[in-house]
Amino acid sequence: MQPRIDYRKYAQEPLKHLLAIEQYIAQTGLEPKLLHLIKMRASQINGCAYCLDMHSLDARAAGESEQRLYTLEAWRETPFFSDRERAALAWTESVTQIAQTHAPDDVYAEMQKHFTEKEIVDLTLAVAMINLWNRVAISTRALPGHYRPHSSSSAASS
Repeated sequence: MQPRIDYRKYAQEPLKHLLAIEQYIAQTGLEPKLLHLIKMRASQINGCAYCLDMHSLDARAAGESEQRLYTLEAWRETPFFSDRERAALAWTESVTQIAQTHAPDDVYAEMQKHFTEKEIVDLTLAVAMINLWNRVAISTRALPGHYRPHSSSSAASS
């Protein structure tokens, strides 16, 4: 696969703002491992190789286990995820597939059991952002394989 265009070359101003949103998300208090899981799950659904590469590296750097990363797509069938993580993963799937799901009330009700209202908003913003990054990376054919994690606690964007 060949990249189509390097969007970073032409979108400096909007990228500054998107990266500022990512900084906000990283500082919300949501667990870095949780943020990496939701970014990976949305990227799996969207088929974004670039973001999967990036966030698997970031997740490992943050201490995430290989076992959880390997079984993330089948999170419902494993005992490896907490109830809080399961609620976030279900919400991630619902928001990522919003045209089909319309973010159902039962999934939202489960979120309310494990997250404050502010955390729900922050998590929803994180899901929306990874979906945006997926669309940019996929449509411009960003090539995976060159990303290196910045730090062990990074929850950075694509």
